[in-house]
Amino acid sequence: MHSILAVDDSASMRQMVSFTLKNAGFNVVEAVDGQDAWEKSSQRDFDLVLTDQNMPRMDGISLTKKLRDNPKFKTTPILILTTESSDQMKQAGRAAGATGWLVKPFDPAKLIEVIGKVIR
Repeated sequence: MHSILAVDDSASMRQMVSFTLKNAGFNVVEAVDGQDAWEKSSQRDFDLVLTDQNMPRMDGISLTKKLRDNPKFKTTPILILTTESSDQMKQAGRAAGATGWLVKPFDPAKLIEVIGKVIR
């Protein structure tokens, strides 16, 4: 079973993402912001990281950069799921090493489809 680190400062968004992923057969670990995700990523391996962009303590792009600097996460898919949809933000995400960019509100079927394409 693939494990996914789901990062979002909104409890309701974490619940929706978690529910969607668990129903699709994934093991989900939740993190409340980038800093929490960074700490959890040092304790175990994940097959995919799904992160919000705008969060306190550490945003999604900063988290993506930190994870990419860690050899353990060099090739791990990182998807940014956010309300941000500007080309500038998407470019910053790509430059940081994000695998993909999804805009909220998300379609559960589409989320699972995208994860299925990028997860190993």
